[in-house]
Amino acid sequence: MKVLIADAINEKGIENLKEVAEVVVDTSITPEELANTIHEYNGIIVRSRTKLTADLIEKADNLQIIARAGVGVDNIDLNAATEKGIMVVNSPESTSVTVAEHTMGLILSMARKISIADKSVKEGKWEKKKFMGVELRNKTLGVIGMGRIGSQVVNRCKAFGMDAMAYDPYLPEEVAMQMGVDLTDLNTVLKNSDFITIHVPLTPETKHSISKEQFELMKDTAFIVNCARGGVIDEDALYDALLNNEIGGAALDVYEEEPPKDSKLFELDNIVLTPHIAASTKEAQRDAAIIVADEIIDLAKGNTPKNVLNMPRIDRTTYQELSPYMELCEKLGCFISQGVNGKIKEIEIIYSGELAEIDNLEILTRTVIQGAVNPYLSSPVNAVNAALVAKDRGISITEGRKNNAKGYESLIKVIAKSKDDVFSAEGTQLHEARILKVNDYWVDVIPEGHMFIAKYEDIPGSIGKIGTKLGEHNVNIGIMQVGRDEKGGKAIMVLTLDKEIPKEVIKEIQALDNVYEANGLEL
Repeated sequence: MKVLIADAINEKGIENLKEVAEVVVDTSITPEELANTIHEYNGIIVRSRTKLTADLIEKADNLQIIARAGVGVDNIDLNAATEKGIMVVNSPESTSVTVAEHTMGLILSMARKISIADKSVKEGKWEKKKFMGVELRNKTLGVIGMGRIGSQVVNRCKAFGMDAMAYDPYLPEEVAMQMGVDLTDLNTVLKNSDFITIHVPLTPETKHSISKEQFELMKDTAFIVNCARGGVIDEDALYDALLNNEIGGAALDVYEEEPPKDSKLFELDNIVLTPHIAASTKEAQRDAAIIVADEIIDLAKGNTPKNVLNMPRIDRTTYQELSPYMELCEKLGCFISQGVNGKIKEIEIIYSGELAEIDNLEILTRTVIQGAVNPYLSSPVNAVNAALVAKDRGISITEGRKNNAKGYESLIKVIAKSKDDVFSAEGTQLHEARILKVNDYWVDVIPEGHMFIAKYEDIPGSIGKIGTKLGEHNVNIGIMQVGRDEKGGKAIMVLTLDKEIPKEVIKEIQALDNVYEANGLEL
């Protein structure tokens, strides 16, 4: 096996790899040079410098594995690698401890005012009374997102004698109990926590999810930390909350714009700022190199790598048959996960028509799951690890097939079940992904952008009241589809909007007479 190290990695990973492979280290290789030589290699290790585009991957006739020594894979064309039958792996666990430790460092810095005290002493001052701090002991840590990093933070906070509560829509209650974490809703976490740490991805659902309304819920002594993604916290609202002492303090390692330029936050002394360094430690870089080397070593020994990011290897003909439906599957998963009320316990996927005749639909099933759980997790979920993530979160998956596709070539129906709700969407691919039914009501919508669903009583005036309420808040309707079971019975409305519908507007619509439920969705 011949492996190219195209970007600088820790020497320990290279040493390990040399035991099973011929290793070529060329960390200054140009795209042109790589295009001429990539066919020589069975494996390649990159970080962020080297870009593996579709054109490059097309030339990689002997490449079996691409390894990213780190987490993000924006520099790798996953679809091209999948179609070529090339595994893509990364090292997501390499930074979990590092980021958790930085989070704890920021919590301590806020609690004991270490950052501003250090600055004061260096200015020749001795302001002991000014820097009165608080203990972590007997305080409550609130965790938003209990993935790898959030769990590591909880482990460390326990050593300081802290209690922990968490908001995570997919964490099973029994897992939370084993970790000694009180699993609850977001508002309860915000209201009752002394320290709050964020570990969720930046998605349309999480963007500015911590804003003015959320700061108003927090204690005026509470501290908040963001080592996840810039944009989850609304920085303008954070500035106002800090300026007016609505909260005790904040610490950011990530920002809406990086690097932040002329931010108003620079003016404040009750905030700690670091330059996106939570994952930057020598140990994390060493571990990333060792992990990706081990992945290639496993492949060389005939074993399956653990952190495969793209889809299971399939023949090109089957891939081409199924690929048009992958976007539909991901959007159906995302649609039902945002439309169902409560924590998903079960996802059922039913394939009808021509799709039902294909032997292996595992890729499509995994893609549905990927779409369903990705909006809520800090670590990216992919078609390979989706089933395992669902299992860990207590979500059961069932797959069924039917011959009748109701006049279409193929249909895919996805049903999400929670403790108190059942929500379904059924769609097909007609030059683009389309949802034809929602909760068995015919609608025919394109699942994209800002969407809104309302379930209501089919009586005169119901649609008008919803439209009026949207108009009052300057939310324009782009497309409207309605369906009903019978005249005067229950009905459903699916809207595509010109902008995201604010949460307070959804609450006002939910309070309208004859409206059962209302949800905003971002696809």
